[in-house]
Parts: sequence; C-alpha cells; structure tokens
Amino acid sequence: MPSSTLMSIGMRAMFANTAQLNVTGHNIANSSVEGYSRQEAELATANGQFTGAGFFGKGVNVVNVKRAHDQFLTMQAAAAKAMASADDARHTQLTQLEDLFPTGEQGLGYAMGDFFSSMVDLANAPADNAARQAVLARASDVADRFSNTAARLDILQAGVSSDMKTSAATVTALAARVADINAQISANRGSTQQPNDLLDQRDQLIAKISEYVNVTTIPASDGTMGVFVAGGHRLVLGAESATLTVQTDDLDPSRVSLAISSDDQSLALGDELITGGSMAGLLKFQNEDLVDARNRVGQMAVAFAAEVNHAQSLGVDLNGNTGSPLFTIGAPQALAAASNARDANGELISDVTLDVSDASLLQASDYSLQADPNNAGQYKLVRLSDGVTRSVADGDSVDGFTIHIGTPAPAASDRFLLQPVGRAAAGMARAVDDPNGIAAAQPVQAAMGVDNTGTASVEKLLMTDGSVDPNLTATITFSNDTGSYTWELRDRNTGALNSSGTGTWTAGEPIEMNGFALSLNGVPATGDSVTVDKTLYPATNNGNALAQAGLADERFVGRTLDASGNYIEGSKVTDAYADTMADVGVRVQSASVSADISAAASTQAQEAVASKTGVNLDEEAARLIQYQQGYQAAAKVLQVAQSVFDTMLQIGS
Repeated sequence: MPSSTLMSIGMRAMFANTAQLNVTGHNIANSSVEGYSRQEAELATANGQFTGAGFFGKGVNVVNVKRAHDQFLTMQAAAAKAMASADDARHTQLTQLEDLFPTGEQGLGYAMGDFFSSMVDLANAPADNAARQAVLARASDVADRFSNTAARLDILQAGVSSDMKTSAATVTALAARVADINAQISANRGSTQQPNDLLDQRDQLIAKISEYVNVTTIPASDGTMGVFVAGGHRLVLGAESATLTVQTDDLDPSRVSLAISSDDQSLALGDELITGGSMAGLLKFQNEDLVDARNRVGQMAVAFAAEVNHAQSLGVDLNGNTGSPLFTIGAPQALAAASNARDANGELISDVTLDVSDASLLQASDYSLQADPNNAGQYKLVRLSDGVTRSVADGDSVDGFTIHIGTPAPAASDRFLLQPVGRAAAGMARAVDDPNGIAAAQPVQAAMGVDNTGTASVEKLLMTDGSVDPNLTATITFSNDTGSYTWELRDRNTGALNSSGTGTWTAGEPIEMNGFALSLNGVPATGDSVTVDKTLYPATNNGNALAQAGLADERFVGRTLDASGNYIEGSKVTDAYADTMADVGVRVQSASVSADISAAASTQAQEAVASKTGVNLDEEAARLIQYQQGYQAAAKVLQVAQSVFDTMLQIGS
C-alpha cells in the first residue's frame, strides 16, 4: 500500500474519531437539557484508490450528524401532556371550588338550620325583642353567606378568565418562536445536513404549546412544521403564526371563550373543539362545574327565600300588619346572544324576560331558547343540565318559571340563555330591619267551645294562602258523633252571614275554609264547636313562627310535577346543601383520579421518548473510551506512515 494512501487512511480515521468525540462531548454536555435529542455521527466507507495491485481502501468519511428522533413517540408524548395539563388544571380549580362549601358551622346548611332554630325560640316567646333580634341576625347570616358564596364563585370565574388570557398570550408567543425557527430551518433546506439543535428547539416549543392547548402537527417538504389547534385551525404555517385570543362568550358575558386571529380576521373556536391542554381544563371547569355550582346555590337561595317570604305573608307582625318579605333575591335573567338581530342604533330588536311562578319547582340549570324551526310561533327550550327539550310559547311556565317573549318576536337565528336561578344568590339580602316586622303571629286563631263534651282539641291551624279574611269569624258545629258538621262565616263586627255550609270531618284530615286549614286531635261529640276568629293580640300568638320553623322539615327544594300535575317532593334545604357538597366532592375526587392517571400516562410517554432520544451517560462514557482508542490507533497509523515516508526519502537520497 502506498505510504500516501496509508497517511490518507490515518487522517480520515483521526477526523472521524474527532467528529465522534465532538458529538459525544456535545451529548454529555446537553444530557440535562430538556428536549435535547441524542446525536450521532454517521460514517461511510471512503471510495477505494485504484493501483496496479488493485483497489486500496481509503478509510472512512463523516457524512452526517443525525439526531435520535421518533415522530410518533413525540406526538404521543405531546398528546399525553396535553391531557395531563387539562386534568390538572380542572382539578386545581375544583379544589378551590370545594372550599366554598364547608361542613359544620361555616356552611350554608348550618346557617339555614340556625335560622329555623331561631324561629323555634321566637315561637316560645313571640313578644320577646331579644328573640326577634336573634331571628334578624340569623336571617342576615343566611343572606350574607349566600351572597358571599356567589361573590366567591364570581372570583373563581375571574380567575379562570385571567388564566385563559395569560395562557393565550403564552401560546401566541410560543407560536411566533416556532414560526421563526421554521424560517431558519427552511433557509437551510438546500443543505443535506439537518439543523438538529433547531429541530430540538422546535419540538420543545410545540410540546410547551401542548401544555396549554392540544395541537396536531404536519411536516412540510421544506422542513417546516405546521401546527394546528381546535380541529384544524392553523396556529403556525411555515414562517407565519396566528394569534390566540380570549373573547367574551357570545351568550354569557361573564364567561370567556377562545378565538384565533390571522390576516386581520378573527374566528371563534368552539369550546367543544378544545380537547386538551390547561385551557381545555379551565373551559370545562367554567362551562360545567362552575355553572352547576352557581345554579345549585341559586336554587337553594331562591327556594329558601321564597318559602320564608311566603310564610311571612301569611302572618301578622307586632304592629298588626301583614308580614312583609324577609329576604330579597336576585331576579331571573334572559341573556341575549351578542349576535342577535339589532336595529340601526345597535339595540336588540327582540327580548325575552322571565319571572318565577313557583320557586319550589325551579331546577339547578341554565336553559337555551331559540325559535323552533318545526313549529311556527313556538320556541325550542333546552335544559342544559340534562338536555331535556321542550317546545314552548309565550307565557308558558316550565320548571317553576314563566317565559315572556317580547315584541317583535325573535328572529329565527336569535338565541337566548335563560338563567332562572343562576344570579339569585348574588342578590340575596335581608329586607326587614325592624324586629317588630317579623310576622310570628297568625291572623286568626282557633278556640274550642267551652261547653264541648268530646275529646277534640286543636292540633294546629295553618294558613293555606293569603286569602284568609280575619274580619270573618268561622264557627264549626258538629251535628253528630261521626264527624258531620255545619259551618258559617260571619262578619265579626256586624254579625252578618257571609257564607255557610256542611261537611264531614275525618280524623287526620284538616277542615279548610277562608284560607286556613284546621287540624284536630281527639274526637268531637254532638254539639261541640270550634271558633276561628281574628287574632287580637299578635304578641301572644306564635302560630306563624311555628309554621316558619316547620319549613326546616319541608322538602321544597327542586320539586317536580308528575303527569297529573301533582308535586313530587324535592329536598330539605339542609339536605340540598349536603347534596351540593357531595356533588362537588365527587367531582374533586374524580378529577383527582383523572389527574393522577393522565399524569402517569404523560410520564410514561415522556420516558418512552427519553429511551429513544435521550442521552445515556454510561453509554456515552463507553463511546468516549472507544473513540479515544480509535483516535490513538489512527495516530499510530499516521506515525507508521510518516516513518515509512521518511525511510523512503532516505533511500532515495
């Protein structure tokens, strides 16, 4: 072999080993750098040199430095990270939501139970000013806790909105950096060598974006990578990037949604298209968990306030006046979509209003309303909590509220979000400040005849509605021992007969007339009588305080109607609060499990990528020894070639 060939082989070997040593050193130096992919020098046999004695090999060439990369594993890791981020973001928010529903004395349920207990104390001493002050204090506690809970729910919503805006800005900045790297990679497309470090940086940036929003990637022929979000909307294409923005929700201005802007055009992204990343978790919390919690609190607030206010209206206060409402409550809302038809001044052309017809039938849900395309003059009403759909018209009552359609009627494309209870708790406050204004007394009271011979006694006297007229005296006289009776209503001032009739009393069944229901214990005898007359001294009567205290055991929250229009009992207020705590607790536990599972899946996916592309320091150390020995061998070849060359020069001289 010619000495020049031997020297060429040695030089090539030394160059190859130097390149391999450089790559190995680069790997070791970057072993702890996040996103770095292991690099390797690719070697190829150099073409042999022809001589009269045949072809002699010329060693090895370094043809490329490639990075360890697996596109499938990288995409899987990004998707797993997006899901883990979504679950973690939702779990974090739910944990904060759970703090709004404490157990024990700090809870809403305890406050409502304490209010009813104060009514029991008032019933024991209806004229006692201290007992009346206690009722007002407990009423303030209830109102304050409901309104404070609503305010804290709004704070959580504000936090979600802020996090969404921060995340959108971060994604936009990351997308711009991906576009910039795309431009640098594209500028290198004429070279056969890959810009490995730029490719690693781009993969790392895309992985960062996936933490906020799930992405899909499509490589282009020029080496650039297209990044798409929300089912195919371009975030990065070539060297250009779009802007991810947060905008007010079209139906509910308190909520936010995502939009993407490019070329001076903005396109709203449907929430259902955001399936991964922390922003997906925030949107799910906002649109489901927070809405459900707000509606549950509102349902309890309006049902509680309505029942207490109704009971107040059936009683008489210390001043002898009919009781006034003890609580005010937030009104039901019908929110028009921002895209609804407007006039030349930008005002909505049509509107929808709501009023509560039966608070006990209100459900913990929002509703969507728009024209029914299959029924002219009708509107499709969807209960969003469970998807129940009805066709309704102007003036129809559904789930305890009545819908009023404005004039002119909404256009076919107009949409409305109905919130019968969503804002009820936010407007809750105590409306009575005067202790004398608590209606502890009933407007009428019952008394058994002094000459009665039977065992009958008054069990209870309830006001069934506001139609009771205290200026009419009711007299019930039993005509036999089997319960038959006659009754008459007379003007208590003039004695003039107003009305009369007959009836039959049955044990366990009340006698109803003039807006009251009278229940008896024992058995009346022939000639026994009962008189129901005006309460002349409200300070000595506790009938309405007892009635209000009895609301603690009434199941008036979330009632429904059967096919015949009869009530199906709901929940007690304290049970409704316990159900709300349980619902939130279940969501927190479920989200925690999901977050743990998705985090484990993400870790496993990252480990799979690392096993394929990461740097193994033990392996690199072994390669250092190998390349060092190769370098020494190449140096020995050069030494031999130099010795041969020197010998030949000496012989020639």
